[in-house]
Amino acid sequence: MPDHPGPLRVLAVDDHPVYLRGLVATLEDAEGVELCGTAPTAAAAVEAVTRAQPDVVLLDLNLPDGNGVEVTRTLRGSGWAGAIVILTMYEDEVALRAALEAGARGYLVKGADQEEIVGAVRAAAHGGLVVGPQLADQLAGMLTGPATVPRVGGLSERETEILGLIARGRTNPQIARDLVVSDKTVRNHITNIFAKLGVSDREQARVRALELGLREQLDPHWP
Repeated sequence: MPDHPGPLRVLAVDDHPVYLRGLVATLEDAEGVELCGTAPTAAAAVEAVTRAQPDVVLLDLNLPDGNGVEVTRTLRGSGWAGAIVILTMYEDEVALRAALEAGARGYLVKGADQEEIVGAVRAAAHGGLVVGPQLADQLAGMLTGPATVPRVGGLSERETEILGLIARGRTNPQIARDLVVSDKTVRNHITNIFAKLGVSDREQARVRALELGLREQLDPHWP
C-alpha cells in the first residue's frame, strides 16, 4: 500500500466481548489509527468490510459461524485489497500456512501486547508480512522450505498431511482446528486414507506407513 493520506482505518472482528473491548481500546489509543467498526461473526465481518472499506482487518481465527481463513478467502475473492491480520490463541504452523495462503498479511497470537498489535496493523497496511515472535521460525521455514508436503503411499497432499497429524496423536477435532476445516472434512479424508492404506484404524495406519518407509517423509520425530 502506498503512503496513506490519513489514519489507517481498522475493523476489529472477534466474538469474545472482553478481548474485543481490549482490542478496541488499543486501536482507539493508537496514533494514526482509526477504528471504523467491530464485528462478532464471519458474516458480520464480510458485511462490515463491504460497508466500511477498512484498510486493515484484525480477524479472529475462530468465529461462531466460520473461521478467519474462510473469511479471508471470501474477502480476497470479492476483490477487496486491504490487509488482514489473523488473531488466534494457537501457535500453529498449519493454521499459519492456511491463513497466509488464503491472503492474510499477518498472524498474531492473542497474547500480543498493544505495541505489537499496532505495529502489525501498520506493517500489514504497508505490504509487510507480520507474524508473532512465537511463529517466526515456522514462517522462515515456510519461506525457505519445500512448498508442498511430499505425497506418499498414493495419498493426496492433504491426506499425507492428515496422516502426519494422526501420527502425532492428534484427534479429529484437533486436526480440523489445525487445518481450519470441518470435522466432516477430516472424517472423509481419514476414510480415504484408511482405504488407500488398507487399514481400519489409526494405529494400523501408523504401522502401515512405517512399512511403506514413510516415517521420515511424514514426521522425523515420529516415535
